[in-house]
Amino acid sequence: MSTSEQAAIGKLNTNAASNGTLFKLVVFSLSLGIVPLTSYYGSLNYLWDGNSTFAAITAIVAANVVLIVYIILSILEDKQSPQTPSGILLESKKIQ
Repeated sequence: MSTSEQAAIGKLNTNAASNGTLFKLVVFSLSLGIVPLTSYYGSLNYLWDGNSTFAAITAIVAANVVLIVYIILSILEDKQSPQTPSGILLESKKIQ
């Protein structure tokens, strides 16, 4: 395998990882806006019978749950990533 082929494979792996990370960021960003609002209005009307204080607490808890899940998944993803910097492939030199 030539150096250019290895570099191309490294770029593909980096792009795939970047796309997955970007997708995860978009999903959690949308979730951070949608989940607290739906939990507030849903709990206000159906769980707490119009008590806005308890509904606000429910929305705060929902937002914190989304943030905690994002942090945990980011830590797990970081542990699974290779120890070498992305895009750099190590190649042993041949002794002639």
